[in-house]
Parts: sequence; C-alpha cells; structure tokens
Amino acid sequence: MRIAHFSDLHYGAATLEEADRCFGAAVDRAIAERVEAAILSGDATDHGLDLHEPATLKLLAQVRRLADHCPVLMLQGTFSHEPPGTLSVFRLLGARHPVHVADRIEQVALTREGFWQASSSWRFEDVPMGARLLLSCVPTINKAVVAATVGAVDAPQAVGEHLALLLAGFAPTNRRARAQGIPTVAVSHGTVFGSLSEHGVPMAGFDHEFSTGVLFSAETQAVMLGHIHRHQSWEQNGPAGRQCIAYAGSIGRFHFGEEGEKGFLLWEVSADAGACMLVPTPARRTIDIVFEGRPDLEALREAIASHGVEGAHVRVRWTVADEDRHAVDRAAISRLLAGAAQAKLEGRIVPVVRTRAPSISQLGTLADKVRRWAELTGVEPACVLKCLEALSEEGPTEIVEHLLQSIGMRALVKEYASTCARVFV
Repeated sequence: MRIAHFSDLHYGAATLEEADRCFGAAVDRAIAERVEAAILSGDATDHGLDLHEPATLKLLAQVRRLADHCPVLMLQGTFSHEPPGTLSVFRLLGARHPVHVADRIEQVALTREGFWQASSSWRFEDVPMGARLLLSCVPTINKAVVAATVGAVDAPQAVGEHLALLLAGFAPTNRRARAQGIPTVAVSHGTVFGSLSEHGVPMAGFDHEFSTGVLFSAETQAVMLGHIHRHQSWEQNGPAGRQCIAYAGSIGRFHFGEEGEKGFLLWEVSADAGACMLVPTPARRTIDIVFEGRPDLEALREAIASHGVEGAHVRVRWTVADEDRHAVDRAAISRLLAGAAQAKLEGRIVPVVRTRAPSISQLGTLADKVRRWAELTGVEPACVLKCLEALSEEGPTEIVEHLLQSIGMRALVKEYASTCARVFV
C-alpha cells in the first residue's frame, strides 16, 4: 500500500509562507504519486490558531485537497504547538474522503470502502472485517498528568515504561492482521533516544519516550513518527518481517542552522515489509555567517560570493566586547546582503565585568585600599597615592594651578627640544 507521511507542518502567522509553499508542493506530489492514504503525524499548527486566521484557512484548504484524493489521518502533536481540540474542525471538512483525528491512544482500521474505523478502547481485540490497513496511534502523552500521579522525578521513567507496555500490547492484533495479509503501521509523536535534532545534536536524556526496540516491539512494518524536524530512519529484519521506523522531519525549514533536506515520506507498506523514500519540498535556503569578534566586511564579501546569497535567508552573527558594540557597521552589512530574501543580524555583546578586589572593604584607610587595588591590577601605586594625597591636602584651586604649571613645563620642554632639533639640522 502506498502511503504519504507528512509531519510538523507548523502552520502559523510567522511560518505561513514557508509552510504553505512546502506543504502545497508535497500535496501535489502525493496526488501525482496516487497515494492510497495520507498520515499527518502531529504539529500541523505552530500554536493555537483562530478559525478566521489566514494560516488556518490555508491549512484547511490543503488538507481538503488531500482528502479529496484519499483518506487522511491526523495525529495530535505537541500540546504547545497543537493545543488539544485544534484538530477537531478537520473532522467537518466534508471532503470526498474522510479525515480521522487521532487524539487518543487507539487502533484505527482503513476499510476497503475507504472509511476509518476506530477501536472503542485502546486496541482492537480482533481485526475488523474488511480492513485493508491497520494503524496503532499513540499521540503526544501529557507528562504533566503522569507527573501529578507519580511525581516529577519519576514521570519520565513512568512514561517510558507505560509506552513500552502499550506498544508491546499492540503486537497480538498486528500479528493477526499480518496473518491476514493486512499492512500494519504505528503512528506517534515523540522523541526516540539517540535520534538527531535538525541541528545535528543527539537527543540524549531521561525524558525521551521511545527506544527503537520499544517501537519495533509493536510488530508493525512501518513506524511513522513526528516531532523531530530531521528525517532519519532505522530498520531491522525480524519475526515481524522487514520493519522500518522513520521521522518525516518538518515539511519546511523554519529555523536557521537546520541540516538535511526537508520533505515528506512516500511509504510502501505490505504485510511483511515497510520502506520509505524522502521526497524533497522547496524549502527555503538558509545561510549562517559567524564572526568571533567584530564582522570583517571583506571576509563577509568573500562568504557572500562563496555561498551565493541571492534569494536565501541569511543570518550574520558576531561577538564583541561592550566597548566595541558601536563599531559594528550594521548598515554596511545590510547593504552587502541586499540580494537576500531575509537578512538577520545578531550581535552578542560581552559585558564588561567589574568585581571588587577580595577583602578590600575590610581595609581601614583609603590609601590601603588603593595599594591593594594597585597590587591586584599591576599598577604602580606611587603616582596614584600622590594624587590621593593632593586631594586630601590641597583645595581645587591649588590642584588646578599645579596641573597647569605641570602642563606648561611640559610644553616648554617640548618646544625647547624642537628648537634644538631644528638648530642641529
């Protein structure tokens, strides 16, 4: 069975142009490839949207186009991006084919007539009659509820343990489906331990929901995941046949520094094997130019010539000391990036940190404090102490007179030296 797998569309006001261009192209390709079903594995929106917002209307229109071609299943994603209830409106689209919203743990069968049939509890005891595809759906888990039950410290481990039991619990039904020649798929939204983020950073820690072993234990031929914005996959051959786990990644490039191509997955799933292929979308091109210090305009010109910034989204970053912050010519940098679709300038200012010398406040006199300061900073204290003595013994008028006399004497000495030099020449 040919299935289109989309994920992390992130429709919102700030992301609308990128999301709609990429998802629109993906829907066009999926229709051209004659997919038999489409799955969206979470985070269709970037945040809670009002129905009248342009992002909502554009997303509804694209999903409607997709559902006019084939049955569509949408999974609940991260609550901060896709608040509970956000997807309910998609049930009412009234397209040629139905849209099923999987916002609870359940199994769902796609029938030969093209309808979705959901389990009344968390799984089917028997494979529904007339099923041609069986999906095991695990939407985002509300860790706050788990934390309220078992405590914040134990919540990550508890979530992992329960998900492991849950996925293994799907296996008997999936085995029965496989015996009847029905393809099986697991769909979820979460983090696999050891996966890579879109910036190339390994996702390691104690709060990740899955391991590949736990996902394979559901005994589905395909595991379609959302949440991580980088496409990656894992495969194994076992008693359940050829199994494949894959993140589709985000539909577009929404942040600077994201690695890898963006797109959607075209799956071929049978009762004994699952395989996928990334189909790229026209995601925007991003370029990072970083300076460790004040931006060098000549080096920036060379980087622009090397990368070719025409039509790209460019970010220039630098780090300077606080006293040099005004020496950065932002206008000149912007002029050099005039051909870019977007130019983002980010300067990091390193503040001047002044700390009191240790124990200086415990010294009895100001002169002792000056000596301590001079010792720590490597300054000769005699001149400073002489000035301090003058401030304590002389009035302002006397200090000014002495200063002017000192300046006058220096000027006379300088003039005399200059005259001698001219005479010598």
